[in-house]
Amino acid sequence: MVPDRRAGELSGISAEMVARSSGVRERHVDRAGWKPFLRRWSEEWLSAREPGTPRPFEEPITAPRLGFPPATEDEVAAAEARLGCALPPSLREFLLVSNGWQDLGDFVCSLRAADELGWVRDLEPHWIDAYEDEAIERSLLVSLEADSAIVFLDPMDVDERGEWAAYWLASWSGSGPERHGSFFELMYDLYARFHALHRPSSPTSREWDAKIERARQAALAGEIDGPLATLAEAGRFGRDRAWVLRFQMLVMLRRPDAPMEIRLPLSRPAEPAWSVDDALLMAEILPVLHAAHERTPAGTLSMLSFLTDYGSDHVRRLIMDYQARAAEPGFRVRLGPPDFESAVRAAVTAPDPSPALHEALGSWRPLNDDHIAPISLLADPRIAPLITPDLGRRILATPRGRDGRPIAG
Repeated sequence: MVPDRRAGELSGISAEMVARSSGVRERHVDRAGWKPFLRRWSEEWLSAREPGTPRPFEEPITAPRLGFPPATEDEVAAAEARLGCALPPSLREFLLVSNGWQDLGDFVCSLRAADELGWVRDLEPHWIDAYEDEAIERSLLVSLEADSAIVFLDPMDVDERGEWAAYWLASWSGSGPERHGSFFELMYDLYARFHALHRPSSPTSREWDAKIERARQAALAGEIDGPLATLAEAGRFGRDRAWVLRFQMLVMLRRPDAPMEIRLPLSRPAEPAWSVDDALLMAEILPVLHAAHERTPAGTLSMLSFLTDYGSDHVRRLIMDYQARAAEPGFRVRLGPPDFESAVRAAVTAPDPSPALHEALGSWRPLNDDHIAPISLLADPRIAPLITPDLGRRILATPRGRDGRPIAG
């Protein structure tokens, strides 16, 4: 698959720098790339939080930006001489744009300036004692202030561009060091996490919403891999609609991890700007989760069970309503518009159901603009076994829904 660079576009930010967002590691991030990226991060952070209201472990930020004046070439050269090595390119270029940084999220409050950089073993050796990891012992400490977390770069894990692997580690995470290919890749990931956590109304969120809509239209037109990649990246930025659309595609592909895609959108209160439609939940999403729950081995937590305990109040009520309906005698999952359902149920009795099931797509219509695939097929115990991963991909590759016009009424 050739990555779609549009999936990573951010206004004012170089295409090379954001190639990472479509799964491609950036070739080189220079000052011209860092400047618009850091400027936007500052603006969006300040718009999302009131200055002067710090978390308990941090100092208030009262400056109009998160960054600092740039380091000079002499200051960076002095740091390299003191450390005995050249700094990796993306960190070096970062310092020449902003000599330090405030508030990275994820409990990292600030990054070190050039004259504050040093080795973990010299500055915070307790991390070495706690993890007994050689990579930590030999690494460069980049974070300055944090709450039980650090950011460090490993000088022995270097790629062809001269970039050092970058790590984020929190003692409370329970997952050990989290690796990224470079300092920039780590910064980009933390920027995405900031959006996922705070979900500010911003140019970035609006750009992702526009990309999500284009991905939806492309998915209905029969594209698969491109929309999946775009929706995954949009989900990283906290756009819940992306997870709902991607969930449907993965269900059709018979991916066992598909339910995880729906966890966040159904666990938190609805956003004022967008929420999952009740009709789509009751007719398509909950039937699929209910069927998966019925197949879940004893002792394993299904997504339906998780949402029953931890879903939003509204979703928990809908689950109870659906389970009550499903328990009624004679209950049968509805598969969509009557003509589509009739064609599908007739196909089940055919000697070779696959061609007839595929042909039935001509009469399928989406319920609304967040519905892109007939996933209720996977909730029917007679039909679900017939939808192999190959047939599911063929279904997704077929243009469907009359250009995506929802069912009237």
